[in-house]
Amino acid sequence: MKTVTATELRTNIYQLLDEVLRSGLPIEVKRGDRKLRIMPIEKPDKFQNLVYRPDVIQGDPEALVTLSWEGEVNLDLP
Repeated sequence: MKTVTATELRTNIYQLLDEVLRSGLPIEVKRGDRKLRIMPIEKPDKFQNLVYRPDVIQGDPEALVTLSWEGEVNLDLP
């Protein structure tokens, strides 16, 4: 968890708030010997950060449905 001072918060409040909203991780603000925590109410959607990669599967995706490894793998354990 990131900790900032009240002065750093005042200087970069919009960037810090955007960081909390984007990452979902709270930020602690230290004021003297006490601390406050800024955190989002709603949990962020983890799938939102996934990058679309259309070329991950090389070939026909339908071929994966009928793929069989039975002749390739020996599962007989001693």
